Amino acid sequence: MIAHIFEKPSRTFAGVKYNTNKVDRNTGELMLIANFGATQALHNPRPQDLVNYLLMVSAQNKGIKNTQFHAVISAAGRNYNKQELTKVAVMWMKEMKYGDQPYLIVFHKDTDNNHVHLVSSRVGKDGKQIDRDYEQVRAVRNINKVLGYDFALQYRFGTKAQFYLILENQGFLGRDYLDEEKLQKRIQSYKPDKARIAELKALVINHKSKVDFVGQMKSLYGLDLVFHSSEGKAPYGYTVIDHSTKQVFKGSEILPLKMLLDEKINIEQLNHPPIIDLHDYLNENAITYYSEYSPEPIHIQPIMIADDVDDQQVLGMKRRRQKKARTNTR
Repeated sequence: MIAHIFEKPSRTFAGVKYNTNKVDRNTGELMLIANFGATQALHNPRPQDLVNYLLMVSAQNKGIKNTQFHAVISAAGRNYNKQELTKVAVMWMKEMKYGDQPYLIVFHKDTDNNHVHLVSSRVGKDGKQIDRDYEQVRAVRNINKVLGYDFALQYRFGTKAQFYLILENQGFLGRDYLDEEKLQKRIQSYKPDKARIAELKALVINHKSKVDFVGQMKSLYGLDLVFHSSEGKAPYGYTVIDHSTKQVFKGSEILPLKMLLDEKINIEQLNHPPIIDLHDYLNENAITYYSEYSPEPIHIQPIMIADDVDDQQVLGMKRRRQKKARTNTR
């Protein structure tokens, strides 16, 4: 997603009629009219009503030649719908110091890329000019901020899917980070924190049989356990987002899903597997007993040039977050 501010000057707010004409031709849709006072209380305000209000506000400072603020926020293709673009635009206007200004948002649907236009006045209601320093630079920075990219980049993660999972977990809309080079550098520099993995394993083992296990992990330790599953089916994997140390782990790095969901597994045997006598080990019953409580044997798969399987799990179209461990019915 990109944000761009038009430099063409206008003291007559030509941007209003440009966008309302789109609405009249059914190639645009008026999404929001904000902070226009009594004007927006009208059932169907005319374009000239909006222009008149902007002219009234701008008249407080006749020293500003270009009183119109006209910007566009555009997504690649149909990656964002009109409601999402409008939500991003509202947050972006606030970051650009236009949140309290009168402004309108119009969604355009006449190109291959969904986008919204925003029109406002550069003159504040106090008569002062809204900050214009490094405006284009701040436009880009603030898009990254409201989409959550700045937040997610504070974390350590090993795949692109984990980066986007952080955003989704926190309710951010970002899903098209443009600085691919920067993102890949972060991914390539990732090294598993073995000490933290050991700590998390102990926490999970000690709490997994408790009521509201997932909720306790979040409230007590700042851990979000995100389970991945097809709709109506059992989870096939999970991810741990560790907010306290700002790291993301594959669930399998901490505890295999089968063990996490199996309440019959003895905790002591997870930490201290039993020492099997050679004679007993050769006994068929002993083999069956031991395999029930030990991790599955490691199978080294051939190297394949393909997407990380964890990416496929995290980015599954029908993934859903489980509120508690599947077998925890207490």
